[in-house]
Amino acid sequence: PQSERIDCTPGQVVTEEICRWQHKCCWKPDADTNVPRCFFPRNWGYEVHSGPTNTSTGFTAQLKKLPSPSLFGNDVTDTLFTADYQTSNRFHFKITDFNALRYEVPDEIMDLAQDTDTAYKSNGSYHVEVTHKPFSIRIMRKSNNRVLLDTSIGPLQFAQQFLQLSFRLPSTNVYGLGEHVHGQYRHNTDWKTWPIFTRDAIPTGMINLYGAHTFFLCLEDTSGSSFGVFLMNSNAMEVALQPAPAITYRTIGGILDFYVFLGNTPEEVVQEYLKLVGRPFLPAYWSLGFQLSRRDYGGINGLREVVTRTREAEIPYDVQYSDIDYMDRKKDFTIDEQAYSELSDFVQDLHNYGQKYIIITNPGIFKDTNYTAFTSGSMERIWILESSGFAVGEGYPGESVFPDFSNPKCTDWWKEQFAEFHERLKFDGVWIEMDELSILLQGSDHKCESNYLNFPPFMPILDIHNSHHTHLATFLCRAMEKIFHDKRNFILSRSTFAGSGKFAAHWLGDNEATWDDLRWSIPSILEFNLFGIPMVGANICGYAKNVTEELCRRWMQLGAFYPLSRNHNGPGYRDQDPAAFGFDSLLLNSSRHYLNIRYTLLPYLYTLFYRAHTLGETVARPLVHEFYQDPATWEVHEQFLWGPGLLITPVLYEGVDQVTAYIPDAIWYDYETGIAIEWRKQFVDLLLPGDRIGLHLRGGYIFPIQQPNTTTETSRKNSLGLIVALDYKREAKGELYWDDGVSKAAETNKTYILYDFSVTANRLQAKITNDSYMDPDHLLFTDITILGMDKEPSNFIVTSNNATTSISSVVYRASTKVVTITDLKGLVLGQEFSIEWNLVVSDLEKFNCYPEDPTATEESCRQRGCLWELTATPGVPTCYYDTIASYAASNIQYLPMGITTDLALLAAPTSISNLKLSVIYHTETMLQVKVIPMVQILVLNIEYPQDIPCLLWPVISSSACGGLSLCFSWDSQLPGFTFDDMFLSISTRLPSQYIYGFGETEHTTFRRNMSWNMWGMFARDEPPAYKKNSYGVHPYYMALEEDGSAHGVLLLNSNAMDVTLQPTPALTYRTVGGILDFYMFLGPTPELVTQQYTELIGRPAMTPYWALGFQLSRYGYQNDNEISSLYDEMVAARIPYDVQHVDIDYMNRKLDFTLSSSFQNLSLLIEEMKKNGMRFILSLDPAISGNETHYLPFARGQENNVFIKWPDTNDIVWGKVWSELPNVNVDESLDQETQLKLYRAHVAFPDFLRNSTAVWWKKEIEELHSNPREPEKSLKFDGLWIDMNEPSNFVDGSVEGCRNEILNNPAYMPYLESRGKGLSSKTLCMESEQILPDGSLVQHYDVHSLYGWSQTRVTYKAMQEVTGQRGIIITRSTFPSSGRWGGHWLGDNTAAWDQLGKSIIGMMEFSLFGISYTGADICGFFGNAEYEMCARWMQLGAFYPFSRNHNNIGTRRQDPVAWNSTFEMYSRKALQTRYTLLPYFYTLMHKAHAEGSTVVRPLFHEFTDDNTTWDIDRQFMLGPAILISPVLESNTFEISAYFPRGWWYDCSTSGQKSTGMWKTLKAPLDHINLHIRGGHILPWQQPAINTYFSRQNFMGLTVALDDNGKAEGQMFWDDGQSIDTYENENYFLANFIAAQNILQIQVIHNKYLSHSNPLKVGYIRIWGMNSSYVTQVCFTYDNQQFMETNFKSDPYNQVCLKGKLILLS
Repeated sequence: PQSERIDCTPGQVVTEEICRWQHKCCWKPDADTNVPRCFFPRNWGYEVHSGPTNTSTGFTAQLKKLPSPSLFGNDVTDTLFTADYQTSNRFHFKITDFNALRYEVPDEIMDLAQDTDTAYKSNGSYHVEVTHKPFSIRIMRKSNNRVLLDTSIGPLQFAQQFLQLSFRLPSTNVYGLGEHVHGQYRHNTDWKTWPIFTRDAIPTGMINLYGAHTFFLCLEDTSGSSFGVFLMNSNAMEVALQPAPAITYRTIGGILDFYVFLGNTPEEVVQEYLKLVGRPFLPAYWSLGFQLSRRDYGGINGLREVVTRTREAEIPYDVQYSDIDYMDRKKDFTIDEQAYSELSDFVQDLHNYGQKYIIITNPGIFKDTNYTAFTSGSMERIWILESSGFAVGEGYPGESVFPDFSNPKCTDWWKEQFAEFHERLKFDGVWIEMDELSILLQGSDHKCESNYLNFPPFMPILDIHNSHHTHLATFLCRAMEKIFHDKRNFILSRSTFAGSGKFAAHWLGDNEATWDDLRWSIPSILEFNLFGIPMVGANICGYAKNVTEELCRRWMQLGAFYPLSRNHNGPGYRDQDPAAFGFDSLLLNSSRHYLNIRYTLLPYLYTLFYRAHTLGETVARPLVHEFYQDPATWEVHEQFLWGPGLLITPVLYEGVDQVTAYIPDAIWYDYETGIAIEWRKQFVDLLLPGDRIGLHLRGGYIFPIQQPNTTTETSRKNSLGLIVALDYKREAKGELYWDDGVSKAAETNKTYILYDFSVTANRLQAKITNDSYMDPDHLLFTDITILGMDKEPSNFIVTSNNATTSISSVVYRASTKVVTITDLKGLVLGQEFSIEWNLVVSDLEKFNCYPEDPTATEESCRQRGCLWELTATPGVPTCYYDTIASYAASNIQYLPMGITTDLALLAAPTSISNLKLSVIYHTETMLQVKVIPMVQILVLNIEYPQDIPCLLWPVISSSACGGLSLCFSWDSQLPGFTFDDMFLSISTRLPSQYIYGFGETEHTTFRRNMSWNMWGMFARDEPPAYKKNSYGVHPYYMALEEDGSAHGVLLLNSNAMDVTLQPTPALTYRTVGGILDFYMFLGPTPELVTQQYTELIGRPAMTPYWALGFQLSRYGYQNDNEISSLYDEMVAARIPYDVQHVDIDYMNRKLDFTLSSSFQNLSLLIEEMKKNGMRFILSLDPAISGNETHYLPFARGQENNVFIKWPDTNDIVWGKVWSELPNVNVDESLDQETQLKLYRAHVAFPDFLRNSTAVWWKKEIEELHSNPREPEKSLKFDGLWIDMNEPSNFVDGSVEGCRNEILNNPAYMPYLESRGKGLSSKTLCMESEQILPDGSLVQHYDVHSLYGWSQTRVTYKAMQEVTGQRGIIITRSTFPSSGRWGGHWLGDNTAAWDQLGKSIIGMMEFSLFGISYTGADICGFFGNAEYEMCARWMQLGAFYPFSRNHNNIGTRRQDPVAWNSTFEMYSRKALQTRYTLLPYFYTLMHKAHAEGSTVVRPLFHEFTDDNTTWDIDRQFMLGPAILISPVLESNTFEISAYFPRGWWYDCSTSGQKSTGMWKTLKAPLDHINLHIRGGHILPWQQPAINTYFSRQNFMGLTVALDDNGKAEGQMFWDDGQSIDTYENENYFLANFIAAQNILQIQVIHNKYLSHSNPLKVGYIRIWGMNSSYVTQVCFTYDNQQFMETNFKSDPYNQVCLKGKLILLS
């Protein structure tokens, strides 16, 4: 491959002829000119001639060169490969000339730690493979067998002056190699070649600079596994990187001497490298202060002026430098007594002020016999020699000679020169420049000789210059020891080599005042930390060029956080010390501010240097070292860290105050405010005005601090403190190293204090691991700041010296979650102490951690990681979650169409580790919040609005459990968020105590009880009872906010679940599978919320007109004659009645699609009754008997593979329900269990999710309606009633039990009626397999609650296709959107008084759920109805949308004609009122279908501003205009009813105005209180025996005027039975408007009524006229105007017109 070509002619341009015929290399040009066109064949190099031979520490092999042309001459034919397994993480190999010695870097210079671990072979982390021909090695990581280095990619080359070795790498994440300006931290591997040869050059471009560092680090992958490679070679060389990825070293001398270091993290690799070359020196404390320098202060006065103004500006400032201008004619060890007279006094003044002084020195010594340093050195002959004598070059003073530090005498001479000069000038450190070794331009007399050393055959990509690999710092360090004895010295060196960090700091050379140089400084500083030289920095504000104020300001902000913080510039350029810009300048104020922060954090920085010195850790640290698992950090180089904890984000571009910053995956606190930022693991735009840099503290770390002053000497006398930045577990750790700051042997003699700080379990512990130092200033810890305290702590106590005292000076700010402790006493530096506090959790903030077992013990609670507290308050959990987050949000993206964020599990992986949370703005009033595992992410194709109001913008907190806070109503930043395969839990705060919804469960009030109540949701054949989950599942609620605004929330999840409501107020969802998929509807009115909800799930189906008529049913009709007789009695009693139901009695042995012989005339009865306008609804159950021989529904079902089966088999999951075995006589006197065993057939359950089932089901329904084999059995039904579709099963799971214990009895069993029995109780086994429409397999566990929904959908479509009419489906089991296809009865209730009130609650709930056509079984299903109760229930049931009287077999009859004539009168009266109002009712049903509005409506839907209505559930409204106030208790003849503000009209009395009051109403047994609301117009119609006849009667209008004499209304009309009349526009719609004594009827739409199909208005009643007498009524009709005299006006302010024929068309 192109990417693996190794250049055969590096640095040369050759022709194909030279490549092929001279070099014998491969030739293939490429469009990319960077790709070598002339490259090595794979058969070049060396082969193993002898060996490998094992040694005590490794092996050796003699290599012999394979035949190939010599590229650069003098090839070495025989080489020796030597391998040493030095330690378990370090491998050393070198290749040398077998027959001759070659130059190697002397051991005394490098002082390498050549330790060898002889136990390598048993515990090593790597192994090595050797390929014999061509010779190559592969170094592999044992843990995963990954090849780290493979030299087979290119041939080994070993000549006298050309040595080359290539390595294939496992990744492109390469860092290191220097010294250069790389411009970025991670290397570009796209054919880049970097020279390495120390040189005095301006830092720019791809040239070699001052230092030589051959070490690189390679990060392998997100595991953090890394390795490093170091070539110990001091010759000129170059290193080439290519995209294979691969690296090639080419050097012109020495040997190939490689060390390979393995680590589990990048930091470990650095530590391994520094174990070898030496760890960094521990700097003096003062050297961490701010430093000032420049070349040419213009003399002592200029120098004093800068010092004075800096002090006056109160800028923290520790060190002053002098450049060569202090010297006499630029000669080392001299002072210019004219320009710098009294320099010694100036230095003494610095020392008196607590400041330090550093001088520059250069290695070049002026060649002058009158210069003492030259003459003494010449006498000792310590200068570097060349063939003609001392080597001479041009230095700053002129012709200069250079000390040869390999000469032992040179060290003594060097020490003596510095010691003597220190007697004259009390400097504190030395700054070495020109130590590359650099010379200025040579004169003609001093050119280098033309020989193979100065002009080698291969020249790396660099200019020809002197090469001198100096380790001047080593010998200077020895000289400093003589001067400072037991104190640390400070050496600042420009030229460096591997191991230089043991002695010297480094500055990045003579940069320029440009924005590029500002940016480039960061990757260079990070690289030198990699090289083991952490005390590094760039010249702040630049050396060359005049700096601008903005650039210098931004550079001072960044430079305040360089490890070496020095402002230095060159001669002739403007002053750039901070005070030079003016005392009121933004630059000065910003510089002072951030240098104060630096000085505050110096204890932390000093501790980092201690760790660098003792462990080899980096100080300035790239993000990748801490967050290697995040690929986004791998190439971040415009930000960096101090150690692991302080993130520094500077502004690096001109004219900007916003930067794109990466926030790694942790909690981060703004240093300035202490507030946790909302982002993590993402790029964000940080606003950083001109005076600001980004500083963020990482959660989980403790930062020792000290009150700052203007010098470190005075700062070190101030009190200490701690900043504790808590992580998500409320834990943190940190260290403090403290000594006298100057003693050289403090660390080795252990004369220091070392603290280990930790916070766990609400306790800050300061432990001492070394305490052999007594600080002379008796420092105290006085101030502690704790960040991220998510709840208010209390009862702070401090323990020190075995004494415990309380702390009073504590301030907690809930808005910032910051605790500030001040003025602590007695916490002496060098003594251990602890501080403890309590986090009191109020009962309202406790969220149940053990919901599955209220009897859980304290031990089991704490094992779960939760908190325990006994309580006497009922419902309050004793075991509750701590507020520690379980997930963290990262990569938060605020998009025009929503928000996305990643959620990462913070704790041990007991749950799904990585989630994706999406907030999607669907409309201005609806958004979706979805949480799914990363592996399940799907692409959503949704059209979004472009204009999103601000109220939709949620805030996602990164420090909470993936918390989501919506400004309107939702806040999930609560504990307990869990997302596992079989347990998902999330809690949210609620805006108020007013929560409605969640079903299907019997509730005693419409508003949910918030006092620690749980409700389960899982479809189950369970008659309504308190807290028992019943037939349907509706995880939807509506909330009223304190201001009356409303919103709704749907959790779209079909798994078993429960919800807990607590008085916080808060809500907890728990489900055993699926995902978290929330939809939120913003209203803001309750009615709008419902409309928005149904817009999503689908509007309710439009009922046929006849379905609004009264309906009769009973389980237990003996035969068709009984039904016929019932019909006759109802007609005789003149009781309106439209629909007759037939339960499973009509079936033969209760088998679907069959006809019992007892009902053999049912077909004729249906036909006869339908002639009189009646309609029939038949019952169907889903289960199909399998114990039959000629049962077509089962046979065809098997043929079409429609039945639910066991997974991975073709076996049906058999259950038992009603179906009876053939040829048995059922003894009904036996108990149910025995009957089930003896008589019930095995049944199969159709999978209604499957496409083929819909076809099969329609076929069976079609043949039920029109039997092709036995036409006399055709049952011309008008609607279907589907029961038992939870699905219900009379055995648990199957006839053979269940096979999957985990699914049927999950670890968390929701709060269900079957909690002690398992999910399969009374239904199917959860492992049963179903098939989705797309063909994918799914467990019944996940879709159980969708069973009734799926059956309703296909039954509705089949019914309409079979009958050709609209029809109706009544279903028992429902799910969100079931209302699109069916209505619902409230289940098998009981004949009891409490059921009347509960039926109102049930209907109002199903109105919220989008199922408008609902009602309870009037007079109750179970038990014997009582006369008064049934009479009252008939009155109430007359205003159910679905008005059906139905009861159970074996109970007494309860139909209206089963009692007496008085009861018949009560029923007739109530039902005639219903039938009169059917046009209004039908219009309400239309509005529900078209707009999603409710039919049965709680009062607060209309009167939200009246919070009295928020709790009313014993009255209800039909639409906006009718208030129903029923009697719900026995022996009650007057009731208390609430009338919201407005006019209310009783149909039989005058209207009354209410200001919002309770009123006592008469309620005789024949009367239900019904009131019309002023401001509304109701269409009505004269009643008849059924709707067929009533629809032919005159229409009437009731106009109920409001205070202003206004009213309005609407009427929808169609044929009442055709399909989709609204969608097909075959309807009539009119508005009615009354105002200013004028009633207008406005036709909005009419494609139905006509003169041939008229609808006549014959009556108009106007209630609430202001005048008692109306003298004239004028009509404008059909473009004609006339006077009407047939009216009456009465004292009750009613005007009635009769007999007027108005065609609405």
